[in-house]
Amino acid sequence: MGRPVTIFTGQWADIPFKELCVLIKKIGYDGLEIACWGDHMDVRKASSEKAYVNEKLETLRNSHLSCTALGAHLAGQCVGDFNDPRLDGFAPAQYQGKPDEIRKWGIEEMIHTARAAAAMGCSVVTGFMGSPIWKYFYSFPQNSDEMIEEGYQTIKNLWSPIFDEFDKLGVRFALEVHPSEIAYDYWSTKKLFDVFENRPTLGLNFDPSHLIWQGVTPHLFLRDFADKVYHVHMKDASVTLDGRSGILGSHLPFGDSRRGWNFRSIGHGQVDFGSIIRELNDAGYTGPLSVEWEDNGMEREFGAAESLEYVRKMNFSPSTVDFDGAMEN
Repeated sequence: MGRPVTIFTGQWADIPFKELCVLIKKIGYDGLEIACWGDHMDVRKASSEKAYVNEKLETLRNSHLSCTALGAHLAGQCVGDFNDPRLDGFAPAQYQGKPDEIRKWGIEEMIHTARAAAAMGCSVVTGFMGSPIWKYFYSFPQNSDEMIEEGYQTIKNLWSPIFDEFDKLGVRFALEVHPSEIAYDYWSTKKLFDVFENRPTLGLNFDPSHLIWQGVTPHLFLRDFADKVYHVHMKDASVTLDGRSGILGSHLPFGDSRRGWNFRSIGHGQVDFGSIIRELNDAGYTGPLSVEWEDNGMEREFGAAESLEYVRKMNFSPSTVDFDGAMEN
């Protein structure tokens, strides 16, 4: 199949961009979903400095890699989250402890990200939107319907002006459905699209690893939202409930064997990637399959190489013939 196999650089942001490009091409990937942190992409420079963009594009060309999307997960989270001290680690140091300033920075950063994507020649930005109501995911103390509706409307009010800028540039936003987001499972995703009146700017970065441990069947989610899939993450997870572990993770770090689930390198978890590829074929999706590599139990470069091999093997095309057609006289 002609879909390019790429890798998200977010988990590799400790490696300088030029160095990483050499490594990723040596492993054999076709391109990058470039994270907008570390030295991988300064969106403010990319939105205004042609020389900076040219340098990034030259680095990619030298390694025979393409840029298929920009990943703006950290800035996007800052837009929709409210008064979360953990955001201090995402925003510039001068805004730490100032949630209103962090949100303002996040909004500006997302607009610059759209401009940077257009300058880099890619039309999709992946990321998060944050949520003012994620802390209400369990309804005790009890939630009211009004509280939930207000949360969705807050997200619409915050993101609509951002999406207006995306539209001017011909760039789309692909939300990664994920715990801590306004859309974190099937029904919260459906509600988000309803609230935005199915605005074409807003789509999905489909990532099955965040669905399977919640009990949502990834390929059925994909089937129902196929027309909204603008980008795909190839990432696995495994549920390992043992009678002591809980599905909510117990505040244990990723990779801890006591957790009820963990992310796994592709092929080492429980995601049915064969069914996912079939759904993508049915939907006519020809965009990138982007490996987001997260597995604290495996060496990173080994995992990236093995994941590439696995995705290449699974990246099959739909049949062009009816298998029993040859039986006709």
